[in-house]
Amino acid sequence: MRILVVDDNEIAIEIVRGTLIQAGYEVECAANGREALEALRAGNCRLVISDWDMPEMNGVELCRAIRGGTVAVGYVYVILLTAHDTSEEKVLGLSAGADDFVCKPFNPAELLARVRTAERVLSLETRDVAIFAMAKLAESRDPETGAHLERVRSYCRVLAQHLAGVDGFRETVTAEYIRLLFQTSPLHDIGKVGIPDSVLLKPGRLSDREFEIMKTHTTIGAQTLEAALNQFPGIAFLQMARDIAATHHERVDGTGYPNKLKGDEIPLCGRIVAVADVYDALTSKRVYKYAFAHDVAKSIIVNDSGTQFDPAVVEAFVATEDQFIGIRDRYAESRLAA
Repeated sequence: MRILVVDDNEIAIEIVRGTLIQAGYEVECAANGREALEALRAGNCRLVISDWDMPEMNGVELCRAIRGGTVAVGYVYVILLTAHDTSEEKVLGLSAGADDFVCKPFNPAELLARVRTAERVLSLETRDVAIFAMAKLAESRDPETGAHLERVRSYCRVLAQHLAGVDGFRETVTAEYIRLLFQTSPLHDIGKVGIPDSVLLKPGRLSDREFEIMKTHTTIGAQTLEAALNQFPGIAFLQMARDIAATHHERVDGTGYPNKLKGDEIPLCGRIVAVADVYDALTSKRVYKYAFAHDVAKSIIVNDSGTQFDPAVVEAFVATEDQFIGIRDRYAESRLAA
């Protein structure tokens, strides 16, 4: 594995570099976050060990840039090597997208152990590819959705990263939770494989009967993933994927479907995906509607806070709206380029 080490202190960077090379890793170095982003865009590194305090772009800003999608490679694992070790600072780092921390002065054995953990996590990406391929297969039946899955999972990660720093969510929304949400949120509509084309591809508003058929995609998806769970009980990503498929159309006021769950009866992952999914539907062009501007979509979501959506998730959406706009625009630019 090739590792990118980022630090403006030449002595510190040589110590880390030497430790890694001695353990058999290839190492690339950068003096600040901006240089690191250029190296990552070249696609050579998937693991970053970064100092927190640096000129031009510090480690937290680098994490935000990576998670904001400015790097077009697979998942990039980020370890912050830092003297910032208070609970508040760790929350800030996790909210920015860091995966792990090593405190300075570091123990070489601990650093290498955390690098090996990163390797195990990155090796799971083959599983993630399979998950995403399943989701894309379901989505392929509806050619109007474009990069819907890519946008929705990016929106979900942004919301979860913000919630990681909010009282009441810190213990739940860990770095692992954020990774699982990013990986499994594309499966939210996998049940649509069981919806007839006459309903799924209808170019206009559905009749009441057709809408009832469409709503069954939630239970079809949940039952499919539950069957997998029965074969492999306790697998965290299957559990979250099932919960998302089953609950992303529930409403916090209890009027959603399929089970009319209320408030915290709806798993947090379902409440997060609900906001991300609706925002993408509102801001995307369909055969039966034009794409709404961001401000219009924002107004609709804010107006439905406390009825359709969890107010805490809506607050996270408002706080991160610039990132939402950036994700939407980036995928729009990618589509135009293609």
